[in-house]
Amino acid sequence: MARGLFKRGGVWWLRYSDGFGKIIRESAKTTNFKEAETELINRKKSIREGKAPEPIKKIPNYNFSHLVGEYLKWCERQRSYRSKKGFILQLTEVFGNVPLRNISTKLVEQFQTDRINKGNKPATVNRLIATLKHCIHKGYQWEMLSEETLKRMRQVKLLEENNRRLRYLSKEECQNLISNCQGNTKAIAVTALNTGMRKGEILSLKWDNLDLKHGFILLDSTKNGERREIPINDTVRGSLQGLTRRIDIPYVFYDPATCKPYGDIKRSFNTALRRAGIRDFHFHDLRHTFASHLIMAGVDLTTVSRLLGHKTLTMTLRYAHLAPSHMVNAVDILDRTLTGNEVTQKVHNLRQSR
Repeated sequence: MARGLFKRGGVWWLRYSDGFGKIIRESAKTTNFKEAETELINRKKSIREGKAPEPIKKIPNYNFSHLVGEYLKWCERQRSYRSKKGFILQLTEVFGNVPLRNISTKLVEQFQTDRINKGNKPATVNRLIATLKHCIHKGYQWEMLSEETLKRMRQVKLLEENNRRLRYLSKEECQNLISNCQGNTKAIAVTALNTGMRKGEILSLKWDNLDLKHGFILLDSTKNGERREIPINDTVRGSLQGLTRRIDIPYVFYDPATCKPYGDIKRSFNTALRRAGIRDFHFHDLRHTFASHLIMAGVDLTTVSRLLGHKTLTMTLRYAHLAPSHMVNAVDILDRTLTGNEVTQKVHNLRQSR
């Protein structure tokens, strides 16, 4: 019999020191000697490495609401605070009173199913689950839940998303939409259509980010965490120059009633869409419209990718099908290279000119 193991009621128990002289006794929860011996070895190894085993850690029985309180404080320093706060509020409605130790794989997967049945798209459900996963991960780091809870959360898989939707406006629809926008919504829509900026980037835009003289917008904090310089055309410059700037308000677009930046412009934007007779269109589709018309005008994918702020070409490739003429030209170049038709024609033209 190994030292530190003893039986009680047919079940093996462990006996070891916590590294500070205190003797710990706990059940190995097995009747198999080898399994108990392995558990004891792991416990002693953790203590030598300065890691307190789970049984030694006295974790209070926190519920999800307790964790959310700490998580939201931590999120305030993050760029995605506004969106994460919305996701957290939705998660709290479901898991608020659930003890963290009771959050299981089955419980979370049932939540996924319920949201899909309510009409949520997979992408929306995935954003919620990703937020929940990160929240649980931070809870483990803060010693508010056990590793077992973390492992169960990691077993939850994200849903397969369909990102093939690509809705963009024609030139006529663009003009019709702008003419039906009113107030700041018009300038916001013009900026989105001509720069490809995300809604959050536009609504949080400050005058310090603008250089109207040299014609660019400088974003220090973007979705992918990188600095981005966005050139602006005469249409955007004229639209921004037409806005009234208040010295005491740093934001370009703000609510006159609160003097704070808009949280959203969904109502006024949807009103403009309805007046313009445009259906199945969201504000983010203005970004798709920007990219689509650049591609169709012959701008290369690499340039469009940089303007959109994509880290890789993967996201930009969704617009590649809008440039069939470039693919045709590519095959023509190959044809001329292999057959020599282009060279022969040039020689013939040269002879004729003599």
